[in-house]
Amino acid sequence: QVRLVESGGGLVQPGTSLRLSCVVSGDTLSGYTWAWFRQAPGEERDFVAAVRASGSRTYYTDSVKGRFTISKDNAKNTVYLQMNSLKLEDTGVYYCAGGRPILSSTHTSRGYSSWGQGTQVTVSS
Repeated sequence: QVRLVESGGGLVQPGTSLRLSCVVSGDTLSGYTWAWFRQAPGEERDFVAAVRASGSRTYYTDSVKGRFTISKDNAKNTVYLQMNSLKLEDTGVYYCAGGRPILSSTHTSRGYSSWGQGTQVTVSS
Protein backbone atom coordinates (compact mmCIF):
# COMPACT_ATOMS: atom_id res chain seq x y z
CA GLN A 1 0.00 0.00 0.00
CA VAL A 2 1.34 3.39 -0.99
CA ARG A 3 1.72 5.89 1.84
CA LEU A 4 2.32 9.61 1.40
CA VAL A 5 3.54 11.88 4.19
CA GLU A 6 3.72 15.64 3.66
CA SER A 7 5.81 18.11 5.62
CA GLY A 8 7.16 21.62 5.34
CA GLY A 9 4.08 23.69 5.97
CA GLY A 10 3.99 26.59 8.38
CA LEU A 11 3.06 30.20 9.10
CA VAL A 12 4.84 32.66 6.83
CA GLN A 13 4.54 36.25 5.69
CA PRO A 14 3.54 37.30 2.18
CA GLY A 15 6.42 37.33 -0.27
CA THR A 16 8.36 34.59 1.45
CA SER A 17 9.00 30.98 0.42
CA LEU A 18 8.29 27.46 1.61
CA ARG A 19 9.20 24.06 0.29
CA LEU A 20 6.78 21.21 0.85
CA SER A 21 7.95 17.62 0.79
CA CYS A 22 5.99 14.45 0.21
CA VAL A 23 7.77 11.24 1.14
CA VAL A 24 6.34 8.21 -0.62
CA SER A 25 6.62 4.70 0.78
CA GLY A 26 5.28 1.37 -0.42
CA ASP A 27 6.21 1.95 -4.04
CA THR A 28 8.59 3.93 -6.20
CA LEU A 29 7.74 7.21 -7.90
CA SER A 30 8.11 5.66 -11.33
CA GLY A 31 5.01 5.12 -13.36
CA TYR A 32 2.85 7.53 -11.39
CA THR A 33 1.76 11.10 -11.82
CA TRP A 34 2.30 13.14 -8.67
CA ALA A 35 0.38 16.22 -7.76
CA TRP A 36 -0.31 18.81 -5.11
CA PHE A 37 -3.77 20.01 -4.26
CA ARG A 38 -4.83 22.57 -1.68
CA GLN A 39 -7.96 23.26 0.27
CA ALA A 40 -8.80 26.57 1.83
CA PRO A 41 -11.30 26.77 4.72
CA GLY A 42 -14.81 26.27 3.41
CA GLU A 43 -13.58 25.61 -0.11
CA GLU A 44 -13.18 22.57 -2.30
CA ARG A 45 -9.87 20.85 -2.81
CA ASP A 46 -8.22 22.49 -5.81
CA PHE A 47 -5.44 21.43 -8.11
CA VAL A 48 -2.11 23.24 -7.69
CA ALA A 49 0.55 21.37 -9.67
CA ALA A 50 1.41 17.99 -11.14
CA VAL A 51 4.34 16.18 -12.69
CA ARG A 52 3.67 13.30 -15.06
CA ALA A 53 5.33 9.93 -14.71
CA SER A 54 8.03 10.76 -17.23
CA GLY A 55 9.01 13.78 -15.18
CA SER A 56 9.31 15.97 -18.22
CA ARG A 57 5.82 17.41 -18.19
CA THR A 58 4.60 19.66 -15.40
CA TYR A 59 1.27 21.38 -14.97
CA TYR A 60 0.22 24.31 -12.80
CA THR A 61 -2.93 26.14 -12.01
CA ASP A 62 -2.79 29.66 -13.41
CA SER A 63 -2.57 31.38 -10.03
CA VAL A 64 0.75 29.74 -9.15
CA LYS A 65 2.52 29.75 -12.52
CA GLY A 66 5.90 31.41 -12.21
CA ARG A 67 5.87 31.14 -8.41
CA PHE A 68 5.57 27.42 -7.63
CA THR A 69 7.68 24.56 -8.93
CA ILE A 70 6.88 20.86 -8.59
CA SER A 71 9.72 18.37 -8.74
CA LYS A 72 10.57 14.87 -7.67
CA ASP A 73 13.64 13.00 -6.52
CA ASN A 74 13.40 9.36 -7.45
CA ALA A 75 16.38 8.43 -5.31
CA LYS A 76 14.70 9.89 -2.23
CA ASN A 77 11.21 8.82 -3.26
CA THR A 78 10.10 12.35 -2.55
CA VAL A 79 7.97 14.91 -4.34
CA TYR A 80 8.50 18.60 -3.68
CA LEU A 81 6.58 21.80 -4.11
CA GLN A 82 8.74 24.91 -4.00
CA MET A 83 6.54 27.90 -3.29
CA ASN A 84 7.95 31.39 -3.80
CA SER A 85 6.41 34.83 -3.49
CA LEU A 86 3.64 33.45 -1.33
CA LYS A 87 0.38 35.33 -1.23
CA LEU A 88 -2.44 35.46 1.31
CA GLU A 89 -4.61 33.42 -1.06
CA ASP A 90 -2.11 30.56 -1.02
CA THR A 91 -3.29 29.71 2.49
CA GLY A 92 -4.73 26.24 2.90
CA VAL A 93 -4.04 22.61 3.60
CA TYR A 94 -1.76 21.18 0.93
CA TYR A 95 -2.18 17.56 -0.05
CA CYS A 96 0.16 15.34 -2.00
CA ALA A 97 -1.46 12.85 -4.35
CA GLY A 98 -0.32 10.03 -6.59
CA GLY A 99 -2.05 8.12 -9.31
CA ARG A 100 -2.31 7.28 -12.97
CA PRO A 101 -4.77 9.84 -14.32
CA ILE A 102 -5.34 10.16 -18.01
CA LEU A 103 -3.91 13.38 -19.38
CA SER A 104 -7.22 15.21 -19.32
CA SER A 105 -7.73 14.32 -15.64
CA THR A 106 -4.31 15.45 -14.42
CA HIS A 107 -5.85 18.44 -12.66
CA THR A 108 -8.78 16.59 -11.08
CA SER A 109 -8.75 14.85 -7.72
CA ARG A 110 -10.58 11.82 -9.09
CA GLY A 111 -7.49 10.96 -11.10
CA TYR A 112 -5.49 10.11 -7.99
CA SER A 113 -5.77 7.05 -5.78
CA SER A 114 -3.26 7.83 -3.05
CA TRP A 115 -3.35 10.85 -0.76
CA GLY A 116 -1.37 12.21 2.13
CA GLN A 117 -2.82 13.66 5.31
CA GLY A 118 -2.03 17.24 4.36
CA THR A 119 0.17 20.00 5.68
CA GLN A 120 -1.08 23.45 6.68
CA VAL A 121 0.28 26.53 4.93
CA THR A 122 -0.76 29.87 6.37
CA VAL A 123 0.30 33.09 4.71
CA SER A 124 -0.42 36.04 6.94
CA SER A 125 0.97 39.48 7.60
